[in-house]
Amino acid sequence: MENLEPTREEINTLIGATMLEFGASWCGYCKAAQQTITSELAQFPNIRHIKIEDGKGRRLGRSFHVKLWPTLIFMKDGVELKRLVRDIDAGELRLALQELTA
Repeated sequence: MENLEPTREEINTLIGATMLEFGASWCGYCKAAQQTITSELAQFPNIRHIKIEDGKGRRLGRSFHVKLWPTLIFMKDGVELKRLVRDIDAGELRLALQELTA
């Protein structure tokens, strides 16, 4: 996961489809979801994927009210459209990615 955290203002000004992935490198749920996330995202090369190391004192996660990991937030032109939390199902993820590109 990246250590450089973008600001909320930077995220809000992104144009196009973006999926934010909040989690922690030591989180078992996050590790378990990685294969599903990677394989489904491979089908959508036009979606920007930003992995954010979350935790105590991390402002970006708090600004999105992230409480459980992983949390995937799907945004288009800086607006949140949908989110998936904790147990990431491949079918739900694929549907969310399809909706994001529609």
